[in-house]
Amino acid sequence: MKLSIFTVATPELSPEELVRVASEAGIDGIEWRYKEAPENASEQKPSFWGNNLCTLLPSGGEEMADQFREAAAAHGLSSISVTPYLTAGDLEATEDVLRKAKRVGAQFIRLGVPGYDRSRPFGELFALTRQYLKDAEGLCRQYGIKGLVETHHQTIAPSASAAYRLVEGLDPSFIGVLYDPGNMVHEGFENYRMGMEILGPYLAHVHVKNAAFATDGTADDGSVKWKSEWSGVKEGVVPWKQVIADLKAVGYDGYLGVEDFSGQFPETQQMLKHFVQYMRELLQAEA
Repeated sequence: MKLSIFTVATPELSPEELVRVASEAGIDGIEWRYKEAPENASEQKPSFWGNNLCTLLPSGGEEMADQFREAAAAHGLSSISVTPYLTAGDLEATEDVLRKAKRVGAQFIRLGVPGYDRSRPFGELFALTRQYLKDAEGLCRQYGIKGLVETHHQTIAPSASAAYRLVEGLDPSFIGVLYDPGNMVHEGFENYRMGMEILGPYLAHVHVKNAAFATDGTADDGSVKWKSEWSGVKEGVVPWKQVIADLKAVGYDGYLGVEDFSGQFPETQQMLKHFVQYMRELLQAEA
């Protein structure tokens, strides 16, 4: 397995700074965040989802895409993904991302999956997304890039089995699943190996982060309330030693992409060194 970094987790670095630090740490691939900057972003401190200096902007055009591709290539790194925040059903925006991904030389993009908040029936959202993924499959085939559904809390794909229902029957050469055990702490936990076995050929990429539970006061009936929050990769609920063993057991040989939101380390360089050392220890232990 190879190691990658999703630039949502590196907001204080420019693309050129990020690839240098990543290369020095032993990272193999880059997942470029793709989203327009919020208004007045330049006046804000760097942050994961706000003023992120390592984000490929839709308005940046081919020139910015070339800049990001060349930055990675200059340090011998692969641009493995262009990762946007798409809306299920928006094929025009999906094709825009595919064009940029092709320009960057990426093998993946992330497709849109609706959130679930009880305001719309699951069946309606499921039907919408299935049609979108079928249509997106054709676009992905056209561009030679695989579109991924991410296991993500507060969506209709919080677990491996829920994601599998969305992609079942589609061509795994062009549609796959981004498996994220850290997200599944918040919602969607299933036995890791079982989930991987359910996904089978659709298991295309893995994100590495962690989360933990903390008490959050008491409910009206006096019972304890709990909340989930991001933690360090080694400190949370996800037993990464077991997850790595399970990935090996099902024959996964793709990327492990760090997406650490814990704030445990003040600098990306420290976070990456910690991640690479820990993953190498686990990979060697399970060799």
